[in-house]
Amino acid sequence: MNGPIAWFARNPVAANLLMLVILAVGLWSTFEVVKLEVFPEFERDTVSVSFTYPGATPEEVEQSVLIRAEEAIADLPGIAEIVSTANEGRGLVRVEVDKGFEPRDLLDDIKNRIDAIDTFPEDVERPGYQVDLFRREVISVVVYGDLPELELRRLGEQVRDDLTGLPEVSQADLVGVRAFEMTVEVDPFVLEKYGLSLEEVAAAIRAHNRDLPAGSVKTGAGDIQLRSMGQVYDADKLAAIPLRSKSDGGTLRLGEIATIRDGFDEEPLAALFNGHPAALIEVYRVGNQSALEVGRQVRDYVSQAKNRLPDGVQIDYWRDRSRIVKLRLNTLLTNAVQGGILIFLTLALFLRFSIAFWVAAGIPVSFMGALLLMPVFGASLNLVTLFAFILVLGMVVDDAIVTGESIYTHLRRKGETVDSVIRGAQEVAVPVTFGLLTTAAAFLPLWFMEGRRGPIFAQIPLVVIPVLAFSWIESKLILPAHLRHVHLRRESAGPIIRLQRRVAEVLERGIEKLYRPILERCLAQRYLTFALFTVGVGLLACLPLSGRYGYTFLPRIQSEIARATLVMPPGTSAEVTRRHLERMA
Repeated sequence: MNGPIAWFARNPVAANLLMLVILAVGLWSTFEVVKLEVFPEFERDTVSVSFTYPGATPEEVEQSVLIRAEEAIADLPGIAEIVSTANEGRGLVRVEVDKGFEPRDLLDDIKNRIDAIDTFPEDVERPGYQVDLFRREVISVVVYGDLPELELRRLGEQVRDDLTGLPEVSQADLVGVRAFEMTVEVDPFVLEKYGLSLEEVAAAIRAHNRDLPAGSVKTGAGDIQLRSMGQVYDADKLAAIPLRSKSDGGTLRLGEIATIRDGFDEEPLAALFNGHPAALIEVYRVGNQSALEVGRQVRDYVSQAKNRLPDGVQIDYWRDRSRIVKLRLNTLLTNAVQGGILIFLTLALFLRFSIAFWVAAGIPVSFMGALLLMPVFGASLNLVTLFAFILVLGMVVDDAIVTGESIYTHLRRKGETVDSVIRGAQEVAVPVTFGLLTTAAAFLPLWFMEGRRGPIFAQIPLVVIPVLAFSWIESKLILPAHLRHVHLRRESAGPIIRLQRRVAEVLERGIEKLYRPILERCLAQRYLTFALFTVGVGLLACLPLSGRYGYTFLPRIQSEIARATLVMPPGTSAEVTRRHLERMA
């Protein structure tokens, strides 16, 4: 350890070059590589398999698809729980991964088992596989007004398409509105009249209502995916589906025996905004997109779209999480500036202005070094890592202060030479290093935290430990090279210097007259001192066990959004529920 300290102290060009490289690469990484998002995206310990079975009822999806898929994967190691959901024409199997197993490895095993099933109905499309992601939208856009449901949905789709056309927006999801649905109602007496069964009608609809993959064609420009487009989206086309030939030579069609309704899903779903029916568009950050830029472009779009919408229709945004990220960034920058100024003033009062300046300069070097390594660890700038930067801000200059004070003492007592600088840095190198290691060890367990919140808290040591590591590099390799140029005896005795010396003398007298006698007495009575310290620590440790203090994993704080949940008795109509919700609003 002493060798590198001495070498960099005697070669200031190398120390300055190291500092400039850390700053330059850190700045480049910050603006070009590190992702800026609202919350860290991470993979959950769940694997999802989605199935599409056009025209099938939930019972058919369950019996023909989901049960067979569950049976195929049930004995795979690493599965803690399997939960399946069947809906009209689609199904979902969600697998919870057991502790100690990798979701990606289990995903491959599940894919191999399900792809080997050859008893699925021929209309079932190729399943989709994914490891579930934890993510949150950056901002939401609301289109609202007293409009028919169909028109409101179409306006929502138009806004969604406009948003995805923005340069920094790639994903926007329409929520809060019901999906389109065509319902076929068949009278049993009509079926009996024509000698048809419900299964025959369903098979005819399914045969003419397909949108199936048909393979791919390789070309010089890439692969072209082919599909057999047979999906029916119009009620008139659905009514024209042939069922069988009539005795007079004509064709019996679906519209002759059934009532076809073109509307929305029967499941009640509605969103209200300021008391008006609304459609919500949730906008997400994708890839290396910046959450701040996504929020800015969406807000600009909303301000421009207000003048283009029909009369009676309004548009607004809410839950703008990019604003929270911006506030946290401003807090970090403000704290860094204020902390640097306070450190500079405090050290300048007791040491020298030049020493105070170079100690405070260690803050940006340490932060840029951590930002340099964040892409290596897969970390991003988000609410959690910004909190970690604010948390470590108070620790980052501790070793630089200790090293700077030690060098100052040697310069004052042993003369203004390079050897004095080296001895001052080497004298405190070991205790400073172990102090850094103990602090890093305190944060390291967060890296291995399990459960749903584990990946979130793991972001904190990914920031704190690199910041502390680069703080050590700056204080041991860069700071001594800068302090070798400090000349204590050449400073003019101006009013500021006289004030600094007066403050330093007051502090030193206080140390000699108050602190030193107490320290000597404690050292002389070391066993009594240790016993009193142990008793004090024991009493403090007993306080949480006394029941005087409550315990909670995370503190409950007031949110900017008030939420209310209304639970109605089973069987309550959607209209009654809506009236009660309007009264609450």
